[in-house]
Parts: sequence; structure tokens; C-alpha cells
Amino acid sequence: MPKQIRRVVTGHNAGGKSVFIIDAATPHVFQRTTGSAIVHELWETSRTPADNHGAADAIARGHRLPPPQNGSVFRVIEYPPDSERLTALAREQIMPDDSGRAEATDRNNPRHAGFHKTATIDYAIVLSGEIYAMMDEGEVLLKAGDALVQRGTNHAWSNRTNETAVVAFVLIDAEPV
Repeated sequence: MPKQIRRVVTGHNAGGKSVFIIDAATPHVFQRTTGSAIVHELWETSRTPADNHGAADAIARGHRLPPPQNGSVFRVIEYPPDSERLTALAREQIMPDDSGRAEATDRNNPRHAGFHKTATIDYAIVLSGEIYAMMDEGEVLLKAGDALVQRGTNHAWSNRTNETAVVAFVLIDAEPV
């Protein structure tokens, strides 16, 4: 069962005063197959500088791995233990669609089936549990409270425990390396 991620979003009323426009669990939750990671989409921007006008839900769309061109995306991902997730990754086929996932995936990497690369700078903060950040060469264990800056590198996330690891991400569009 996915966690409920409460999303509180601010905005402006007609008089220009600051108000809360959303205070509820995000309804934008995606899971490809049983045992795979659960993605909670929280917000996105479609340009820089961001447009703070209006009160529409900016992430009301299907799941897409990278942010919009010149934009950003804010999400929380629940990573199940690799004992579940790697089985799910082995079952699923990566078919081209508009999610950007097929283009990012590096299933030929023998180190982990979750390797992928996007043209982004990603800020990751481990909220609970622990998870290994894996690069083509090397890996580091991250625990709750640790942060990682991922700069357009080929990478994977490996949860080698029996508990779910929860990680918050902000992905910002970047020039490809």
C-alpha cells in the first residue's frame, strides 16, 4: 500500500494575499507493476523562471521521468527492497512511450537493472530507510537525512534492506553531458 504523501501548496487569492490552494494527499501516484517503485508526483514547473500564477494543479498529468524542457519536477519515491524490485524490473518490458523512461533506461548495465540517465540535475534527500546510490564506478550508502546531488550521471538506486526506502527528489532540466 503506498504511503499518503501530504502536499501543501501555496498561492495567491484574487486580492494578491497569500493562501493555501492545496492541502491533501497527492492523487498523482504511479506504480508500473507490483513490487516496483512507487512514485508520488508533487509539483512541476514548465519553464524557468517558474510561473507562480493561477491555482491549477501543475502536476495533473501522467507520470513522466524527466521534467519538462527548462522546467523542474518534485517527487517522492518509495523504493521497495531489491528482493522485490529486481523481480518486478525483470518482469516488465520497457516500451517506448511519452514517459521518457525507455530512453533513459540502461538495462545492459550488469551492476543493477535500475540504471538510467537523464539530462537533469537532481537533488535527492533520503527521508527514511537507507539506499545505495550506484554509479558506473562505485557506490555510496545513503541513510535518512543524507542528501545527494546527481549531475546527469548514469545511476541506479539499490535498497538492500528488508524495509522500504523513501527518497524525495527535485529534478531540474539540464544540458546533456
